[in-house]
Amino acid sequence: MTHVHFIGIGGSGLSAIARLLKESGYKVTGSDQSLSSFAADLQSIGIQIFVGHHPRNISGAELVIRSSAIKDENPEVKAALQANIPVYKRADFLGSLMEQKIGIGVAGTHGKTTTTAMIAWMLYELNRDPSFIVGGTLNNMQVNARAGKGETFVIEADEYDRMFLGLKPHIAVVTNLEHDHPDCFPTFNDMYSAFEGYVDLLPPDGTLIVCSDDEGAVTLIPAARRKGLSVVSYSIQGEMTINSPQWMQARTMKPNANGGYDFTFATNMGMGSDLVNVSLQVPGEHNVRNALAALSVASVLGLPLQEAATALGQFTGTGRRFDVRGESNGVLLVDDYAHHPTEIRATLAGARARYPSRRIWAVWQPHTYSRTQTLQYEFSQAFKDADKVLVTEIYASREPKQDFSSAEVVSSMPHSSALYSGSVSETKNYLRDHVRAGDVVIVLSAGDADRITADLLKEL
Repeated sequence: MTHVHFIGIGGSGLSAIARLLKESGYKVTGSDQSLSSFAADLQSIGIQIFVGHHPRNISGAELVIRSSAIKDENPEVKAALQANIPVYKRADFLGSLMEQKIGIGVAGTHGKTTTTAMIAWMLYELNRDPSFIVGGTLNNMQVNARAGKGETFVIEADEYDRMFLGLKPHIAVVTNLEHDHPDCFPTFNDMYSAFEGYVDLLPPDGTLIVCSDDEGAVTLIPAARRKGLSVVSYSIQGEMTINSPQWMQARTMKPNANGGYDFTFATNMGMGSDLVNVSLQVPGEHNVRNALAALSVASVLGLPLQEAATALGQFTGTGRRFDVRGESNGVLLVDDYAHHPTEIRATLAGARARYPSRRIWAVWQPHTYSRTQTLQYEFSQAFKDADKVLVTEIYASREPKQDFSSAEVVSSMPHSSALYSGSVSETKNYLRDHVRAGDVVIVLSAGDADRITADLLKEL
């Protein structure tokens, strides 16, 4: 039995790989600076987790995998290298897991976690027994990874640190392509080149699936055609379309009683002009597009589309993606992972459609100095669907503290009710004192501001 040790096991990416390897028969251990919810879940299935980093933690390991956040100076990395134990980043390891499967990679600046989860759930419900790795917990299954016995392997293809260039996809989905992660991709062209490399991973009989409503994703189609790849485009009727030999399009879209959208879709892939009905529980037009991506995968695999649509109607989302945490004293509390202007706009538009008559508070915790400064103008324009906007101090994440405050972003916002609210604790206290029954509070954070909703549930 191979013993694999993970450094930084508490993150969404490494914890998913650890779970999959454990279910596949490996001995798995891991370490992290604190015990995250992902790490606690791994403990519950028998994985030993060390809190803190120490050379002794790698004892017995034959292979070490570290997260992108773990530096060369980490004592466990140094101990492994001194002992001639191979040390990999996840990008170096994931491709080998996909080699004997039909790999389905889902990339994009936004939407890849939900879309990956949709595809995984759809295949599971259609009895395809998929393996999958998702960057968040599937609410339907309460896991972020699974080792299935079927022929498909679904994986969230994360562009950060160019992780997705180590994958071996047979079907590559690109939900959208905008500039993000300026600490890794200083310009949009740098990011575009990485996505071109992702498309180049497809074999000659592979398929590229792109959202033709997104200008960035569409620019990848010529490269795919030059390689002779099959191309599928999906879109919402009335948006930008592309002449593609294979297409899927949503029609007659309207909000439903579950808070999502009902729509029909048409495709020329084996269905003629027949329409299939879909009724989603997850909110927002962006999730209609995510569902179309999943249905496009189903069509490429030759699966029954009405059954696939029914499965997607049962999908209840992923953790921290419009995650309704509860209601306290008439105030509804929601966590969302949105940390890019486009994601914030989409989340708030979905909230406005779902709760048209309620007062909506957007609580935004900016994530990294580089992203906040590079996209400052775009952030300042992203909150029109919120009635009240609170902006906390920046969550530095992997970056050192800088002499730049999110108060500068607030000062440039045209929104009449935008306020710099300071620390997470100060923001929570302000909300506690100012919200009223009927309000919806949406915390937009890829950092630690999700504790605001947990605290308010107790205090309101």
